[in-house]
Amino acid sequence: MRITPQLIPDVLLIEPTIHCDPRGYFVETFRQDLLDAATGYKINFIQDNESKSVKGVLRGLHYQLPPHTQAKLVRVIEGSILDVAVDLRELSPTFGQHVTVELTGDNKYQLFIPRGFAHGFVVLSDTATFTYKVDNYYKPEFDRGIAFDDSELRINWRLQKEIIKLSKKDKHLPSFCYLSSPF
Repeated sequence: MRITPQLIPDVLLIEPTIHCDPRGYFVETFRQDLLDAATGYKINFIQDNESKSVKGVLRGLHYQLPPHTQAKLVRVIEGSILDVAVDLRELSPTFGQHVTVELTGDNKYQLFIPRGFAHGFVVLSDTATFTYKVDNYYKPEFDRGIAFDDSELRINWRLQKEIIKLSKKDKHLPSFCYLSSPF
């Protein structure tokens, strides 16, 4: 398993070793000790989530306010997505910057996103099954988001805006400039 810091060093790309033979494959998808060593602190994941979506579905950019912020370890079981993490930590030198990584069922890559980031993804394949671990429970009253097409963030979602499918909630998220960072 190789763990590589991204352009925002606290966001980590995890490339597991895939063992293949004529029967199929085996992959270790989580190692607490390696993640703790890479982050420098202990992560205590308490919940797993999974979603299945069709091409063009964009979920995000979501985050939770303190004290219910969440670190996430995300991966794709089937299909392909573009995953995005936006740094919302006001005192960070990378505040307002983002990381994008294509996660697929074939490459088995994972992305670790620490607390203090907004997260979103868009489905690039016909369908995708997305799963993730979080270290804090979802609390709707602390749930917030940023518009996916914010002109200040300039995220290239790799799909034409006309085919992007948003939830009712995500259609009405505010711009990044209205964020009053609690991180």
